[in-house]
Amino acid sequence: MNMNTIKLTACAATAALFVSGCENLSPGENAAIFGGLSGVGAGAIARNAGASTGESIAIGAVTGAVVAVTVYIIAKHQATERQREVAEERARVAAARMENQRLAAASAKKKRKSRYIAVDTERNSQSTGKKSVMIFDTESKEIVGNNVYDVESTPSKGEVAKFDTYSAEYVGTGA
Repeated sequence: MNMNTIKLTACAATAALFVSGCENLSPGENAAIFGGLSGVGAGAIARNAGASTGESIAIGAVTGAVVAVTVYIIAKHQATERQREVAEERARVAAARMENQRLAAASAKKKRKSRYIAVDTERNSQSTGKKSVMIFDTESKEIVGNNVYDVESTPSKGEVAKFDTYSAEYVGTGA
C-alpha cells in the first residue's frame, strides 16, 4: 500500500476523532485548543518557508491569538417580533451614525463602509449567551433573515466578526 495514502488516512481519522471529541467543550476551551493548534500550524508553515525560529514563534503566537478571539456563537434561534423591532431600530441609528462619520472622514481619508453590522437586541427566554445579536444590511436597510445569534463573548465596537456567512462590524446597541 502507498505510504502517502496511509499517512493521509491516518491524519483524516485523527482529525475526525479530535473534532468529534471537542463537541462538548465550552467556547473558551475550544478557543484555547483551536487557537493553539492554529498557532502551531502557522509557526510550522513559517519555519518551513524559511523564517527564523524566533520569527516562526512570533507568527504562530499572533495567529493563535487571532483564532482564539473569534466570536463564539453558542446558540441561534428565531427572533421574536420584539427582538426584530429592537434590533432594527438600533441598527438604523447605528447605520446613520456610521454614514455621517464616514462622510465627515471622507475628505481626510477613505473609510470603508461595512455592508453588514451586528447589533445587540433584547434577550428573551430562548437566549443562552451573554448577548443576543442580529445582522443588519446597511445597503438594503433591513435586518438579514430572522436569526438571533447568542454569543458568549462579543467583539469590541467597530471590530468585524463572522456570524454564519456574514462578516459584520459589531456596533453594540448603536448608541
